[in-house]
Amino acid sequence: MASNRKVMVLPGDGIGTEVMQANMKIIDWLAKHRSLDFDLSEGLVGGASYDAHGTPLTDEVLADCVASDAVLFGAVGGPQYDNLAFDLKPERGLLTLRKEMDLFANLRPALVFPALVDASTLKREVVSGLDIMILRELCGGSYFAEPRGIDDLGDGIRKGYDTNAYTTPEIERIGRVGIDLARKRHGRLTSVEKANVMHSGVLWREVMTELHAAEGNGIELSHMYADNCAMQLVRSPKQFDVIVTDNLFGDLLSDCAAMLTGSLGMLPSASLGEQDPDTGLPKAMYEPVHGSAPDIAGQDLANPLAQFMSFSMMLRYSFDQAAEADLLDQAVNDALSKKRTGDIMAAGCEQTGTDGMTAAVIDALDHLAR
Repeated sequence: MASNRKVMVLPGDGIGTEVMQANMKIIDWLAKHRSLDFDLSEGLVGGASYDAHGTPLTDEVLADCVASDAVLFGAVGGPQYDNLAFDLKPERGLLTLRKEMDLFANLRPALVFPALVDASTLKREVVSGLDIMILRELCGGSYFAEPRGIDDLGDGIRKGYDTNAYTTPEIERIGRVGIDLARKRHGRLTSVEKANVMHSGVLWREVMTELHAAEGNGIELSHMYADNCAMQLVRSPKQFDVIVTDNLFGDLLSDCAAMLTGSLGMLPSASLGEQDPDTGLPKAMYEPVHGSAPDIAGQDLANPLAQFMSFSMMLRYSFDQAAEADLLDQAVNDALSKKRTGDIMAAGCEQTGTDGMTAAVIDALDHLAR
């Protein structure tokens, strides 16, 4: 592969810096053993950027991200930033990246590795073999739509409000990604909303139905209310293949699905935009879902596997390196048969930390490469 693929690395805060440092060891292994090289740049985001520059994302770092072929992201946030103004909070840096890069399609796989079947709080027969994809619309809905704010109504009364709004094109473009994903997987697409109580949900269902009729040949489409979907995810998750939903429900349902896999530390994600006409690649950012976990930061306790699998998704979706992605995924599974971080510890395994888990994955890569 050409070595001029530009990757912007944003470690962020908390355990983001630790798992990203671990990920660099995986990148080094691929460079050495697979001649897979990248043009890497690193920048500050979130609390780290606020500490250095007084803003969670500088214009310069944003421009570098837009100019890159992919962004590899760690995590942002921490209790020391809780009292900052809303626009200065670390999370605004992440939301700005998603919005300005127009990363409207958030892919969150929930895959139960064979070695982790017993790490889930659900019964073995419920989660064994689970492999679902949650597709979350990422640039619209209640996280971005206007009006939104907190108004002072007088007499000590305030009103906080957010708008959950979607247009037909916004629903159509995320729907198309859902149809495409279902076509590449098992052919089943579940569209999730609250059409029973929300006008945005009524439009979502109507647009998804029309889109499926026009472009979904061979795909089985079903509709489900978001609350029922949450229940079904813990009751019978293997009924799902691809779930497509809006920003708010996608945030909630993907975290629910994370616990099916045993830990938030096992859930990667990819955020994709429209295809760039010059490179043929979608604008893309890859990040673990676990957040900055400030309570365990700096203690060699963080599970780096979601970061590794986010990098695997980058190999697969941005750089067409499916063989290397498969190799890394297999190495993760093999490493799990022997060693675990505390969040997924099980009887018969050796408990280790971030460094030990990283070493176990690299050791598995060495064995697989022989």
